Amino acid sequence: MKTRYRQLVSLGFMAGLTCYLLLGSANAANAMHIAEGFLPVQWAVFWWAVALPFFWVGLRSLTRITKQNPELKLLLALAGAFTFVLSALKLPSVTGSCSHPTGTGLGAILFGPSVMTVLGGLVLLFQAILLAHGGLTTLGANLFSMAIVGPYVAYFIYHLVLRTGHQKVAIFLAAALEDLLTYVMTSVQLALAFPAARGGFLAAFLKFAGIFAITQIPLAISEGLLTVLVWNWLQSYGQQELQTLKLLKQEG
Repeated sequence: MKTRYRQLVSLGFMAGLTCYLLLGSANAANAMHIAEGFLPVQWAVFWWAVALPFFWVGLRSLTRITKQNPELKLLLALAGAFTFVLSALKLPSVTGSCSHPTGTGLGAILFGPSVMTVLGGLVLLFQAILLAHGGLTTLGANLFSMAIVGPYVAYFIYHLVLRTGHQKVAIFLAAALEDLLTYVMTSVQLALAFPAARGGFLAAFLKFAGIFAITQIPLAISEGLLTVLVWNWLQSYGQQELQTLKLLKQEG
């Protein structure tokens, strides 16, 4: 009972922080979410078409999990709140723009990448509407980079490194590389839409990636460390849920 109470208190704290971000930060952001109307129409439609099948698969996975294990709904909410709070943070970049963490690695490890496609998509939708962070026409592109590429990278990196027997190292690398490769994918999307007059796609990619790289590398490391800290908290207060998900491991 005490463990459940602490979980509810922590979730309430996350919800309160989310409300603060909604009320205190509802201004336009020049962050790495691609802004409303920024992409040419053909590319906006293309990324919507690519992202929607992943979203459909994620809806089926999410429905299955909630039906088979309704006790995991609290942990699902926590994973969504974690993504919302981290990706809503707008941190100044040395290049004069903004960067932010993504927060999708934790949920991808817990529930798989397809579920995080749905949770990440909802996060991006609310941010586009309430925070002017991203956009509706560019939601497909942002969904693909942050809620598809990021979670799938985290999931595969986690299970690859887990073979060494070091779970927390696997969690750190999964969260850090998920963050970094989300930005790499966004740079690819922008370079495809706006190739350089001289040098084409490659020159444009290097330009877009370079704008955020200096800031994003330490951010990725920070997100990896924070995700490990949250995992430690879950091991202390959410053992029942982790056992249900068969994620409690002994360090090798």
